[in-house]
Amino acid sequence: MPTVVLMDVSLSMTRPVSLEGNEDFQRKNLAVHGLNMLFEHMASNYRLEFTALMAFSSLWELLVPFTRDYNALQEALSNLDDYDKTCVESALQGVNSVVQQEWGNACPCQVVLVTDGSLGIGKGSLRHSLQTLNHRGDAKKFPLPFPFPTKLYIMCVANAEELQMSDTMNNLEELLHLSGGDGQIFTVDGALCMKSVQAMFGRLIDHAYSPFHAVLHCGNLSSDVQVFPRPEPVIIDEEVEPIPQSVNADLKIVGFIEITDICSPPVISRHLVLPIAVNKEMDDVGAGTTEELEEEPSASQMAGKSPNFCVLLHGSLKVEDVAQAEWYGMLYSQADSKKKSNLMMSIFEPGSEPLPWLGKISHLGPISEATENPYGEDDNKSPFPLQPQVKRSYAQTVTVWIKASGLQTDVQKILRNARKLPEKTQTFYKELNRLRKAALAFGFWELLKGVADLLERECTLLPDSAHPDAAFQLSHAAQQLKLASTGDSQYAAFDHNIVPMHTDFSSAGGKRS
Repeated sequence: MPTVVLMDVSLSMTRPVSLEGNEDFQRKNLAVHGLNMLFEHMASNYRLEFTALMAFSSLWELLVPFTRDYNALQEALSNLDDYDKTCVESALQGVNSVVQQEWGNACPCQVVLVTDGSLGIGKGSLRHSLQTLNHRGDAKKFPLPFPFPTKLYIMCVANAEELQMSDTMNNLEELLHLSGGDGQIFTVDGALCMKSVQAMFGRLIDHAYSPFHAVLHCGNLSSDVQVFPRPEPVIIDEEVEPIPQSVNADLKIVGFIEITDICSPPVISRHLVLPIAVNKEMDDVGAGTTEELEEEPSASQMAGKSPNFCVLLHGSLKVEDVAQAEWYGMLYSQADSKKKSNLMMSIFEPGSEPLPWLGKISHLGPISEATENPYGEDDNKSPFPLQPQVKRSYAQTVTVWIKASGLQTDVQKILRNARKLPEKTQTFYKELNRLRKAALAFGFWELLKGVADLLERECTLLPDSAHPDAAFQLSHAAQQLKLASTGDSQYAAFDHNIVPMHTDFSSAGGKRS
């Protein structure tokens, strides 16, 4: 999960803060100190995550693009300049542009906004931006919510009392709400000093950047691993009293299955899995250096000089092209390039049947217990997908209008057949009855009346050379739809079908039943 750090470099950040001793600090210095603390933590615990640094005042600037080089991030912090007034909206537009250009709309991202709580002055200020939210066109739309999943963390180099003296806190809370609600506002507790700012960034680290350590088990083999990013709790809406479910620190491999049978399943989140160093001389924070990881690390590189099951598993999955299967997920090898690959974990929806085409995962078992090889003697077939015992609704001939274009297509189909009467009499009534049933099922009475008016109009536009039966059939169909549109049970019965009108014409299509 990449991180964008937004650093406020407006003039209000240069306000002095009196600390113990003779030296005076600016709020910007305290913010830089807190960010250095965050970057040092990420360099030790999140070295494979990408982080970008942006500065903003009335304009924004990308100081360091997404990188794993935290030395470059810290160096850019030490060279910050001071600019003019604060404009948060401009900065958020910059975040939108930078993230979409690098990651697109599907990748979740964390945004850390560091400011002193100043909202800016006049046009372009956060106060003005929020007041004009409902008076904007699409061309000047407010950047929140972002088109990609976002967690917004607002770090205020100010205490809560200072922010509550104005409407600053209310505006920041509304900003957080517009972002989707995922995130938090952090303020300084007590007096403004180095220690209180450190404590504030420490709370951010504990909340959003604490490492997730787990143990990966497979039979009698196990390995200490670290998962990036930290798996988030999931709430199941179907429950009467939903309780957040968290991923257990004991990850158990229950079986192996062909990766082709999984076929890009819907997942809650994807995570990078790394073995934790077991050599006491190495820091207990990860697996080797970044350079070693990018060069396909061996077991000795990733876990000291001790054999590591996680490295063995990664190598096996790369060779065999298989994945791992109450809460289930899968482990697999994902290659970023020809020389670099990662052990990945994808988490499914909680439940015993997250992938309908596999059935209940607890019912899966080893091939050796099957009466015959479900993949065939030459691996030329697959037992998946399982055929459901009950025919699913989406396999039925049900009319569904999700978009206006679908409804328009069905109406146009009726009109095309109406213009070819009497040759298309049977097809005309088939499509008409299909639309009638769908409209009655949805309570869409206005549709029936509208189609009836269209048919009457088509009747008036018939050329002189048209067959006489066409006018009779169109008038008859329009009259039946108008009766159904009244909702009267005598004419609006769902199982009733409109049948062609009997006429005395003897030509083809004249007499139909």
